Amino acid sequence: MNSDIDRHEHLARLLRDIRTHAELTQTEVAAALGKPQSYVSKYESGERRLDLVELAELCSVLRISLSELVNEFERKSR
Repeated sequence: MNSDIDRHEHLARLLRDIRTHAELTQTEVAAALGKPQSYVSKYESGERRLDLVELAELCSVLRISLSELVNEFERKSR
């Protein structure tokens, strides 16, 4: 992956894949975060980027550690 855009798109896809693997809907994740469903939709589509605090909160809801997410991101980015 060469560009920042590619990496952001990859992260968005990875987050969606982790959510679906956890058998959670966008609505369920949003409710757990105290956010509207559109929040989840926007970061999964790449329209919105997450900061580190938001990403850590999301990982908690998805039942994955932040370090596991980073490792998976790096592994699939090669």
